[in-house]
Amino acid sequence: MNGLRWTPFALLALTLALTACDGPKEKPTTPTATPNADAGAAPDNAVAEKPAAQPLTVYCGRNEELVAPVLAAFTKETGIQVTTKYGNTQQLATQLLKEGDRSTADVFIAQDASTLGYLDGKGVFAPVAAETLAKVDASFYAASKNWLGATGRARVLVYDSSKLKPEDLPADVDGLTDPKWKGKVGWAPENASFKSFVAAMIQQRGPEATQQWLEKMLANEPRAYPKNTPAVRAVHKGEIEVALVNHYYLFRVSDEMGGTKAANHYFRNGKAESMVNLTGAGVLKTSKNGPTAQKLVAFLVGETAQKHFAEVVHEFPVLASVKAEGLPEHSSLNAPKLDVAMLDNLEETEKLLRAAKVLE
Repeated sequence: MNGLRWTPFALLALTLALTACDGPKEKPTTPTATPNADAGAAPDNAVAEKPAAQPLTVYCGRNEELVAPVLAAFTKETGIQVTTKYGNTQQLATQLLKEGDRSTADVFIAQDASTLGYLDGKGVFAPVAAETLAKVDASFYAASKNWLGATGRARVLVYDSSKLKPEDLPADVDGLTDPKWKGKVGWAPENASFKSFVAAMIQQRGPEATQQWLEKMLANEPRAYPKNTPAVRAVHKGEIEVALVNHYYLFRVSDEMGGTKAANHYFRNGKAESMVNLTGAGVLKTSKNGPTAQKLVAFLVGETAQKHFAEVVHEFPVLASVKAEGLPEHSSLNAPKLDVAMLDNLEETEKLLRAAKVLE
């Protein structure tokens, strides 16, 4: 990644004009024990116990189902209680900015790198501990060293392997505008990951060429889905032959269906369709529990968490010693080098999608 010195990632831009939703419910990782009010005072000759670490408050923009087991493992290993506020990454980031110095959050976990980059530009993060950064390649953390990635999420073309072979697939997304793909392609234009992909294309090709591609695609009558999962299901059911999605949805649909004829195709062409976004985390400057918060961020790139993300969530690990079964090596993807500073303009991306009539 360049720009902020990380390799490929994408957009999920963030604007303060977004209206923050009511704060999501806070959920403790494990129940907190209630002190025994009847317990007597400790005798004078009692050995003083080491004070317990302060509990942490985490704002998490990732799905609870994917992250809660990792936070529970952290509590089990360290004894540190974690109360988590789950919600939309953009809305939680907006909430953090509104709270400012009054925020009770210690750690922010985001589903995309551009949101972390945006917040970093607002000066909300403290530097990540040097020993934590040393665990991963420099391409997985910001040049500022104020946040680091936890997993990678690649763009792919999911295809129906009962009808198509890899050699039947186009070399790039321009090939999908060929009339032979008319009515056979699925996409999810309302989805944040699709907008990230379009933003990357804008950076590489410019807005005019990107709009032209969108218009050509629209003329080829792609089927629009509200999210990536329904698009992959449609490939599985034979409703469409290919779909532009993120790689891990294939595994979710396969688990759901007990297997699938759909398969992932990685373009590996260095263009926007080969991009890899990062999930990640940072410690808030306003945290009253900085050292404890640093322990949690370090845990996210430790072996326990990385194995969970790779084996259960099916995302690319950032810890080199952990391998993800069923996924290619991250280094083999030939992901494009993108400038994060140019990937957080949600207004430009959505304006272009509307101009091309992909969005209404």
